Amino acid sequence: MPKRALLERRPWLLASLIAAFAYYLLKDATFPGVYLFLIQAASLVLLTVYALLRHSGGDARSVAGFMGLSGLGVVAVELDFYIGSVILVLALALGIGLFVKYRRENLESTQKAAAVALLLLTPLICWRLPVERTDALTFGIFGLALGAMAASAWASRFPRYRVGLGALLVVAAGIITIARAGPLLNSDWPGLAGWPLYYLGHFLICTGVIQTLRRFSAEHG
Repeated sequence: MPKRALLERRPWLLASLIAAFAYYLLKDATFPGVYLFLIQAASLVLLTVYALLRHSGGDARSVAGFMGLSGLGVVAVELDFYIGSVILVLALALGIGLFVKYRRENLESTQKAAAVALLLLTPLICWRLPVERTDALTFGIFGLALGAMAASAWASRFPRYRVGLGALLVVAAGIITIARAGPLLNSDWPGLAGWPLYYLGHFLICTGVIQTLRRFSAEHG
């Protein structure tokens, strides 16, 4: 991130990073659940504030909505699995709409193959992971939205080393979390890796998209 951008909006980004780190440190401690949920949601909602202050227009509101709904959804899914899943899918839909709007006109064959693989393999993996098949369809639908978000981000004009990488991290976080109902049922990995990947992915997407939108605006006067 350019130094100037960080300095101009440092309070919001810094507060977001602090909240994300605080949640990671406190999530396994004897800390009141309601406050823990607020800290977790705040880490992403603060990215919403950053997006709205850093750039104006409908595209900034789309990425802000993506961040805000992701923050609400990741908390809601702990309270009600189905309601939380719907909120998360809505968040991903906002990201898909934005990335499709800024899709690259010319993609190399390897880039197309990567996007198709994300779109097809992500829902298949999410559907196949749970041992208990009752919620497998819900996981598959979520995986489809997750894969479509990552595929559209990868095929967009936003920088892959920031936005594309962020989308891949969000996919990885989703798969690891779902794996708690399958092969990682008795593993500590989901708790250790899931949240850092999820938050860092959203951080990279938000800052990468907003900075690119500002550059697009400057180039077009």
